[in-house]
Amino acid sequence: MQNWTPGMRSDGTPRYLMIAEAIAEDIKSGLLKPGMRLPPQRQLAARLKIDFTTVTRAYSEAQARGLVNSQVGRGTFVAASAASTTLADPSREASEDLVMNMPPEPTDPALVEKMRDGLHYVSANLIQLLRYQSAIGSEQDRSAASSWLSLRGLMAKLERIAVTPGAHATITAILAMTVERNDTVLCEKITYPGIRSIAQRLNVNLVGVEMDNQGVLPDALEEAIKRHQPRMLYLNPTLQNPTTITSPTARRLEISQIISDYRVQLIEDDAYGFVPDKAPAPIAASAPDLTWYIGGLAKCIGAGLRLAYTVAPSAKHALALEGSLRALMVMPSTLPMALATRWIEDGTADLVRRFIRKETAIRQDIAAEALHGLEFLSAENAFNVWLRLPPGTSRANIMANMTGRHIGIIPSDAFTVGGTADECVRVCLGGSIGRTELQGGLAYLAHLLMPEPNY
Repeated sequence: MQNWTPGMRSDGTPRYLMIAEAIAEDIKSGLLKPGMRLPPQRQLAARLKIDFTTVTRAYSEAQARGLVNSQVGRGTFVAASAASTTLADPSREASEDLVMNMPPEPTDPALVEKMRDGLHYVSANLIQLLRYQSAIGSEQDRSAASSWLSLRGLMAKLERIAVTPGAHATITAILAMTVERNDTVLCEKITYPGIRSIAQRLNVNLVGVEMDNQGVLPDALEEAIKRHQPRMLYLNPTLQNPTTITSPTARRLEISQIISDYRVQLIEDDAYGFVPDKAPAPIAASAPDLTWYIGGLAKCIGAGLRLAYTVAPSAKHALALEGSLRALMVMPSTLPMALATRWIEDGTADLVRRFIRKETAIRQDIAAEALHGLEFLSAENAFNVWLRLPPGTSRANIMANMTGRHIGIIPSDAFTVGGTADECVRVCLGGSIGRTELQGGLAYLAHLLMPEPNY
């Protein structure tokens, strides 16, 4: 639209922002339509009697918002997905739950636009997707799950694979059909809070197993099995939440041997296993007949999908899981399931995973610099650090002093199974927070913890 001219105000707003906002408003009103070419920058600058660089900056701002695409030698065009971009609801920003350990959010316009492309597929199949469907996903969805699981070296038959409504719900469904009131389930001594709440809800005794810097101790695990005769073992062996520990291959093989010797079933929660470039093979690879493997999508793609790809120990176990899921949740939500399948098929899911891998490494570098001199556990692609507080500092005081900061901080009480919780906190690095704000928040946290210098 060569004759397009933005309305300019005199309210003190920078002119480049006025132009970017005018582009957004005119897309929303329908005046600017996807594919339309905007006036050349020099032409618009002359028309508005402003500096050429102001228009250049305005177009760059519009592109960063996903409103336009610039093509060298051709010009600047309204993006195909721009209309949906302008429908963004600011109130949704307030719904972020900082208590959760979230992946960093994609900001690259090209990646976000590719993610939105998947919604066109969902929209085209909307009526079909509103029907009741299988409790464990269609064959197409389970085939996509199989493809995704192959990234972790798992090559299970479709009859053992279930698309399930998130890791938390899947753990609940597995335990609901496996354990009885007052049965015992083993887990890491410091573990994912979800397993604690599930065990409490099902009236199950949760017993923590001692750990070192490689995960649960084999000797302690064997002793706990002998003593408590557990119905199940729960582990999160890759980038463990909250300690960030990854159990090496040798430790996993030891665990595999122990559960095989005592015929104890394992729930392997591989929430973060898809993020690192070369994570050790799952325990499920060496003890497939005893392991319920759960590859959740919350951490490697996005929590809003509420999906997990689960591999049962056998086809018979998968049928039992289907019945449990049907009784508890009916079925996974078909809209996000179709979207996830589409993203896997067209490569978008892998692009998101690679973004998360790269961004978590950058954020860990920011944390290492900001928290230098303090004691904490971390890993290159972890979403958090596990921070031990200096003597004389309590987690209650830190929680109070960090109130209002855009950083999720959770005390060790939420993660500790049995005994007294250590003076530690989980400090989250992901979510919608940007790098600059994260750096400032961590610097403030370090200031609270560092002793006053002696002059």
